[in-house]
Amino acid sequence: MLDRDGFRPNVGIILLNQKNQVFWGKRIRTHSWQFPQGGIDRGETPERAMIRELHEEVGLHQEHVRIVARTRDWLRYEVPDRYIRRDARGHYRGQKQIWYLLQLVGNDWDLNLRATDHPEFDAWRWNDYWVPLDAVVEFKRGVYEMALTELARYLPRNEPRNRFLRQGVRPHESSHASVALPDGSFDPPFKNTFEPRPQT
Repeated sequence: MLDRDGFRPNVGIILLNQKNQVFWGKRIRTHSWQFPQGGIDRGETPERAMIRELHEEVGLHQEHVRIVARTRDWLRYEVPDRYIRRDARGHYRGQKQIWYLLQLVGNDWDLNLRATDHPEFDAWRWNDYWVPLDAVVEFKRGVYEMALTELARYLPRNEPRNRFLRQGVRPHESSHASVALPDGSFDPPFKNTFEPRPQT
């Protein structure tokens, strides 16, 4: 479902824990990490799509989260032609997204990457709110920066609001949690070894 300008409606999810760290998911069978996101189906509102995607991608239900805020308007990114299927070129330009800031009111163990038979992630971690943009595929970086910046004012606690995004400053390594794998085991935290692959 595309709008008249060739953008597919989509939702993005920034999920906070009680420390204002954000859920950071590793795309299945890749080295790319990102926030949960997904398309809005015909007839769905952005909020209903967000609730559906929340369950499909991280296994959470509506009762596990509290909606803190959402972006006021659509945030758009264009996908380079080399990442677009040939039959969609000339029609599909990219995605327009409403971003939601959610707070987890359940527990870490409520997250389930295998909630459906088509998982999006195969590992996850809690990351500092200001994620480094070099961990994000290049054509999505502008939208990530806009969403994080717009929603930062609604953080439930006094999270430092230094903009690591543009300066390229890394959070202290000690603030990173271990990576949770689908089987419940944990790997040590990754140390900026991201090798993102484009996901459209």
